[in-house]
Amino acid sequence: MPVLLRLLFVLAAGYVVVCLLVFLFQARLVYFPGPAPRVTPAELGLEHRELELTTSDGERVHAWFLPRPDARGAVLVSHGNAGNIEMRLELARVYLELGWSVLLYDYRGYGESTGSPSEAGTYLDAEAAYEHLARVEGLAPERIVLHGESLGVAVALELALRRPVAAVIAESAFTSLPDMAAEVYPFLPGRLLARIRYDNLAKVARLGVPLLLIHSPDDEIVPVEHARRLFAAAREPKELLLTAGGHNDGGFLRRTEWRTRVGAFLGALQQGPR
Repeated sequence: MPVLLRLLFVLAAGYVVVCLLVFLFQARLVYFPGPAPRVTPAELGLEHRELELTTSDGERVHAWFLPRPDARGAVLVSHGNAGNIEMRLELARVYLELGWSVLLYDYRGYGESTGSPSEAGTYLDAEAAYEHLARVEGLAPERIVLHGESLGVAVALELALRRPVAAVIAESAFTSLPDMAAEVYPFLPGRLLARIRYDNLAKVARLGVPLLLIHSPDDEIVPVEHARRLFAAAREPKELLLTAGGHNDGGFLRRTEWRTRVGAFLGALQQGPR
């Protein structure tokens, strides 16, 4: 076999091996679980209850419920693909200031939650958190708002299709994981290899509650075009809030006017249809 053919064969075989590894082990490219939280809400002066929620498939999900006595309702936060609930305490503080209680939970395999993360598993984790708000805290659907961050947007949207809620706030959302794979790994057939889908574009078109999309044009991980495509596909009522800064720079928390905009969106929910 000529040297050039052997070289091409080796390169082709190596490419196939890389594709196979990505196909088989892609969960390691998607999920980056953080350790057990080291800081609790109490250390930041925030009242909270420690929770251990049981999912329908038997996993135990660690969560914090941060109540506000005069709360308008509760915001259920589905965080991104990295870290743990400790990293979302500032987000919780802002929602408390806006008049809402907050439920933070870690996906299976994250923090103190048991199991290993998967797409189907994250959906069940969110359902367990929702059931706590509905059954234990006694909140009616019109008093439950879902906040999703990055990967958590897909979890929040799926939950909104499975359970009745008041609204969805989607921050730093992508259209789908196959779309992200195609952009991040242009040298691979990302859309064909993606077994983990998180198809937000398909979900958002079926959403029947108010939607607030929040995205930064400076986002270096999820281009703002993803948010624009989601906004175009979503039903009314819908809003798009453009912020600034990188993917992990704090989003709408960074400026008073952005927090006020989110507060106005939440306040309008209780005034009936807009």
